Amino acid sequence: NAGMKEKNSATTASTLGRILATCSKQAKDYGSCVASKVHEIEKDLCLKQFLALKSCMQHTVKIMSSRPSSSQTSVGSGALSHAYIQHPSLRCNFPESRGLFYDDANRLLICVTSSQVFSWETASFNPDVSPSVDSIPEGPILSVRFSLDKKVIAVQRSDCEIQFFHRETKQTLTHKCRAGSESLLGFFWSDSPLCDLAVVKTSGMDLFACDSAMNLRLVETKKVNVNWYIYTHESRLVLLASGLQCKTITGFQLSTAGVVRLPKFEMTLASTESNSKPIISAGDVHLVTVYGRIYCVQVDMEAMLLQTYRFYRDAVVQQGSLPIYSSKLSVSVVDNLLLVHQIDAKVVIIYDLFVDSRAPVSAPLPLLWRGYQGSDTSPQAASKENESPESSTSSENIVMYEDAWTFLVPDLILDQTNKVLWRVHLDLEASWLVLISDRTSLLEFLQRRKLEANKAKQLCLGIARALILERRPATQVTQAIDVLVTAYSYSVKAGIYKELKNGKTTATIPTNDGASPDNERGRASGSSIDEEEEEVEMNLPSGSADEQQESQLSSPAISPDELYKFVFASVEETMVDESDYLVAIITEFLRSISAEKLKVDLNIYVMTIRLLARSKRFAELSLFTTNKIIEPSKEVALQLLESGGQDPRVRKLGLDMLRQLSLHHEYISSLVQDGYYLEALRYAQKRKVTSVRSSLFLEAAFASNDMQHLAAILRVLSELIPGFKETSEYYTFHGLLNETSSSVAV
Repeated sequence: NAGMKEKNSATTASTLGRILATCSKQAKDYGSCVASKVHEIEKDLCLKQFLALKSCMQHTVKIMSSRPSSSQTSVGSGALSHAYIQHPSLRCNFPESRGLFYDDANRLLICVTSSQVFSWETASFNPDVSPSVDSIPEGPILSVRFSLDKKVIAVQRSDCEIQFFHRETKQTLTHKCRAGSESLLGFFWSDSPLCDLAVVKTSGMDLFACDSAMNLRLVETKKVNVNWYIYTHESRLVLLASGLQCKTITGFQLSTAGVVRLPKFEMTLASTESNSKPIISAGDVHLVTVYGRIYCVQVDMEAMLLQTYRFYRDAVVQQGSLPIYSSKLSVSVVDNLLLVHQIDAKVVIIYDLFVDSRAPVSAPLPLLWRGYQGSDTSPQAASKENESPESSTSSENIVMYEDAWTFLVPDLILDQTNKVLWRVHLDLEASWLVLISDRTSLLEFLQRRKLEANKAKQLCLGIARALILERRPATQVTQAIDVLVTAYSYSVKAGIYKELKNGKTTATIPTNDGASPDNERGRASGSSIDEEEEEVEMNLPSGSADEQQESQLSSPAISPDELYKFVFASVEETMVDESDYLVAIITEFLRSISAEKLKVDLNIYVMTIRLLARSKRFAELSLFTTNKIIEPSKEVALQLLESGGQDPRVRKLGLDMLRQLSLHHEYISSLVQDGYYLEALRYAQKRKVTSVRSSLFLEAAFASNDMQHLAAILRVLSELIPGFKETSEYYTFHGLLNETSSSVAV
């Protein structure tokens, strides 16, 4: 018990320390305010400073409470991190398993025995789905890939032989290269119109067409001395390495536009006295696709740098370098972010290649393993989970960054020891605490996120609210709002946001780029090799169009309506004594909306009028209206009438707006309400308005006790409305008129 108390005390102290560290500015502001006003504390409770501190602490506690306890469900040094792997994983531990492979073209996890091939779809990452099973002849298996239509299984048997098996007809075909003169390095399937299969050998690359009967026809041979190669179906790009140090690279992109040959280039490689001619291995080079752009990242271990290159059609341009802190590392790409796994240090560093800066967007933090976080958290459910050895991987068996881990493009980790596949996830909520400290940059970062768009949107709304509640300088709040408005404007123009209105995706698949305007971003179909001003389009991966559309069903972009509802309207009550501050922010918001030519929610105009009237800034309110900063509308006019109870000039602005908008009924009703019923009646008579009840004028005239006015109104209505003298209203008020003054003739 004493030990548990000490542990709980330590946990509480750690939690409190984190909260105080995060909210130190707000706590200092509140404490300074209280100290300065200790003699008048009963008059001023430092409310605004207290609310800012309270908001920050509540948000911090919410984030920390939503994250699993490190002692129970997380593996890693500490439970706070921006990247994690999570139960359930895909388990593929079959008896007599002879190896695990990953087919990136079809997104299949493959487990092979001596005579069977088991395959799982990884796109849905559903551990409850049974694998597909295919039988093949016994023999050695160096690699396995399914054709893009999944009708053929290709198995590399040796360094000179590939066998093909038709899944339906059971037909078998063997392809061999020239033994002794060349070695087979590997192969991959292509959706290029030129070829269906590419076979990479030490002497170059052969491109084959393959018909439905599995007959291979050599289409073209690319003669290159090859030491090793890398290929990703996501980029359709193959890099062939040659030379003594393997740093001379020849590239080809096998896209739907054909086969594009890239300029040959040399990778940067430092040398030292102890290693004057270091050699680059295939494991040192990674092809990644972020924001629709294709990059190559290369490990330069002698210089302890990660070199980055971007591919254009006419050039391969080195983009700079990133520092590395480990003798072993690998990379993943999650939601267009580059995750560099420093394996020896067991930490992840995140980079956003969209921004010009090569500084990381986060501090180095461990990769965490998180347990099951489903809705059923009952002891029975937990017991059931623990009893099933096939259902999960015990946290006790997980060794983070063990040697048997293989990192797969773009965001998978194959654990050869436990025979499971993990997917790497980002924790966007942790970005509030451990990512970018500058709020404007943080908003830009969140607006570029797609995988958890709704969570990114909620975080952006929370940040915008917090900036206002914390009374940050108006310029800082304006910069933040500009980011959100610009991101929304771009999303609308790019056709990304409109599916939120009708629940359906657009006809064209949006790009995977960030939600900010940029001249060089990737275009409408996946990765591309770029030209200097125009990027070359390429097709999406086979079978992935539906998935990519599904991922775009939501957008982190925030509309002006949502900014009003979830930011301005939600803070208005709290900012009762800060109307001037809030008006300044809303004014800049309107400027930003106008600059992007977006439609403004009328409620924001109504709120502006209300705030200006509350602070008795009637002269400014008149200027806002006459200069069309506040656009005319029925709602605006009615709010001007309401606020005009304190200033006749403002009420007149409302009346004038109703008349300009030809809102006859509302204009006449307002005139009658102000006692100008004769003027209202003349207006109705002049414009032949018949929608207003005649009793409205009669009741107003009778209430004024001016029988002459009542008689005049009865006379005008009799002329204006045919048959009016036969109505009950005429008899009623005519009788009242006679009773009150028999001397007045009608």
